Amino acid sequence: MVVTFEHDLLARSYVEDTLLSWPLLVDDARETYRAYGMLSASFWDIWGPKTWWAYLKEIMKGQKMKKSEGDLSQRGGDVLIDPEGIVSPHHIGARPADRLPVGRILGRIDRK
Repeated sequence: MVVTFEHDLLARSYVEDTLLSWPLLVDDARETYRAYGMLSASFWDIWGPKTWWAYLKEIMKGQKMKKSEGDLSQRGGDVLIDPEGIVSPHHIGARPADRLPVGRILGRIDRK
């Protein structure tokens, strides 16, 4: 399942843009984020050099940057919960581009 705090229109746009095939939960109260320690990021976390470097690398790959419609200060992360309720991994993003590699997450799913 993928969890977002974005309102319905942005959530639907995300599903369409990413061709998401997993269920999507809209958590506008951000209870799930708080439960997993994903609190607000500081200005420096959001706009520091590591963020600029990550965006520059994407631009160099030909990616076009999109204007963010959401709350930039909300930390993201990656949490995988297996059928027995065991959480692994539990990654809290330090900045907007700080995410686990998709292959690492999918590798955990394949091993289950």
